[in-house]
Amino acid sequence: MDLEARIQRLEDIEAIKQLKALYCEICDDSHDPDRIVTIFTEDGIWEGKGIGVARGHAEIRELFEGFQAMMSFTQHMTMNPRIEVTGDTATGTWYFFGPFTFREDNQAKWQATRYHEDYARVDGEWKIKHLRIAPPGMSVKYETGWGEKRYN
Repeated sequence: MDLEARIQRLEDIEAIKQLKALYCEICDDSHDPDRIVTIFTEDGIWEGKGIGVARGHAEIRELFEGFQAMMSFTQHMTMNPRIEVTGDTATGTWYFFGPFTFREDNQAKWQATRYHEDYARVDGEWKIKHLRIAPPGMSVKYETGWGEKRYN
């Protein structure tokens, strides 16, 4: 791979890292439904096992409106990215960990999972094409932690 191609690959990986950081910022900014659609392709998919599937901007906006109503606080922390770029498409895997507060009973929880994502370059800008949240993971009450059960 020549130097120009190597630099382009590094710039693409960094742009995708910045895209993921923006995703986390939007989630932690009250799951802003208007901002979230700006980082997905028009036909983008948000898919979470046990949560549901949203296809396209209208459904993703509606999903995030539901998250706004459900959660009063989130802190999305993603780490350990593995990103592969092939021209104008890419894939990425991220580990996720974060505290959440659900409005119902003001319930505090720890959440952890992995993100598996597909990206597409649209008009020179990287966008999320398909975001999947998949096990293994955990969703546990703050008070009880994850020692005995990973889901409660």
